[in-house]
Amino acid sequence: MEFKERSIAIRIDTSQCSSCESKACVSACKTYSRGILELENGLPSVSHISPEEVLRRGTECLACEYACWQHGNNVIQIDIPIRGLDDFIQGKSLSNLIIDSDK
Repeated sequence: MEFKERSIAIRIDTSQCSSCESKACVSACKTYSRGILELENGLPSVSHISPEEVLRRGTECLACEYACWQHGNNVIQIDIPIRGLDDFIQGKSLSNLIIDSDK
């Protein structure tokens, strides 16, 4: 399963979730965010709300990934694109980067 929040993409390998006893990602989402993850047939899901509602309600808190890593099966990956990071890593000065909030 994959879903997007405002600036991140969350991937959950739900094929590994049925053996997870804690379902820690769902608990963390309810505790630290707005509860967009819910259990559906024993697996984490956002299918109970629309993709637009996920975008609106998602807080990008990363709690689900951390909880899954600490107490679950470590099957959540969150991609956080950081514009300019590749140039920075290659040794270019940050002052040479153009930051355009419209892109």
